[in-house]
Amino acid sequence: MAKVKTSYYCQSCGAQHSKWQGQCSSCRQWNTIVEEVVQKKEEKQWASSRSKEERIAKPVNISQITFSQEPRLDTKDGELNRVLGGGLVPGSLTLLGGEPGIGKSTLLLQISLQLPYKTLYVSGEESLQQIKMRAERINPAPSNCFILTETKTQSIFQQISRLEPEVVIIDSIQTLHSDYIESSPGSISQIRETTAELIKYAKDSGVPVLLIGHINKEGNIAGPKVLEHMVDTVLQFEGDRNFVFRILRAHKNRFGSTNELGIYEMQGEGLRQVSNPSEILISKNDEELSGTSIAATLEGMRPLMIEIQALVSTAVYGTPQRSTTGYNAKRLNMLLAVLEKRAGFKLAAKDVFLNITGGITVDDPAIDLAVVAAILSSNEDISVDRSICFAAEVGLAGEIRSVPRIEQRISEAEKLGFSHIVVSKNAKISKGSFSINIQRMGRIEDLVEFLFG
Repeated sequence: MAKVKTSYYCQSCGAQHSKWQGQCSSCRQWNTIVEEVVQKKEEKQWASSRSKEERIAKPVNISQITFSQEPRLDTKDGELNRVLGGGLVPGSLTLLGGEPGIGKSTLLLQISLQLPYKTLYVSGEESLQQIKMRAERINPAPSNCFILTETKTQSIFQQISRLEPEVVIIDSIQTLHSDYIESSPGSISQIRETTAELIKYAKDSGVPVLLIGHINKEGNIAGPKVLEHMVDTVLQFEGDRNFVFRILRAHKNRFGSTNELGIYEMQGEGLRQVSNPSEILISKNDEELSGTSIAATLEGMRPLMIEIQALVSTAVYGTPQRSTTGYNAKRLNMLLAVLEKRAGFKLAAKDVFLNITGGITVDDPAIDLAVVAAILSSNEDISVDRSICFAAEVGLAGEIRSVPRIEQRISEAEKLGFSHIVVSKNAKISKGSFSINIQRMGRIEDLVEFLFG
């Protein structure tokens, strides 16, 4: 009987150790090292049939390498295509992470049902009947999607060789296990081994593979950090379950930009693509209300118009409250200090509450001027015209500073029907390229005079 081989792995970073120790010498985390049974076999069923001599890599001069641009696979989902950089790259491995219940499985099942390619959806968490129930709700029309409920990679590759799919989706990587590793599914060695097998398959066959990954309590994808280094693309599905909007971001993308994002709306029939999020993030209230303003911000490369709400009231208790939702509280305190020092508004004894509607969080400094306008509007109880939007940063000296890609923000405001946009006087804008009225300002005092005369 062969001797059982064990090794010690860090559950945080995946580092291998020869013996147990309290602290990982790689990531410095305590009590994360566990013993796992490791037993590898030499031959694997999914390995290429080429001879050993043919598989040996040889150095090639870079000038002799021929390159042909392979067309990407259209997912029929405009938001996902935008984030991926134009579609799925053949032979790529994409990892999708997110909180439980956020809609990861729904998104990939919805995509697999509408793909025009033969797709294999492998689930290790749900039965065939459960997936069928969800598929009927999302898209009852016939599709090229095949469902497999299996967790052993050797069985999965056998079915792949018979079906020969053009796209493979795995839900989820933490449920898979390989016969060549004797530790339990979800362990460090199993995740690393099964991912390596899928990478080998994707690169050899040219079939794109999409993986769903669970996250831990810190919000990171569960498993070793090396998992994110192994795959080609890491996507994060974000959102608050109390709101209907979901945001898809790329944290890593070897084939495109990481500055794009996709926005979805969760509905009973699945996830709806939001092509114009500005119309959703701005309330359709025709009544003029004080304490609201519109800001032109950027999420990645995508311009958005968001609504800022502020409430300023007399402090009931001795210490005034400063509360924010979706905005940095320290930056709010800085803007309040600038208003008191540079513009003469006495806000030190007043409660200030700030909210960004839609349940999104924004850290773009370009919304500073809109925040100031909303605070002043609530303090004076005078509404700001809904046809005016703002795109500028506020400095400690009370100056209004320019922000990057200002023309993209102005173009979005013009497209959505705003008549005025307030920017810094130092903003570089092409003359005569916009029909919207552009108001240039240099200091906070100019804004007060513009809004309240």
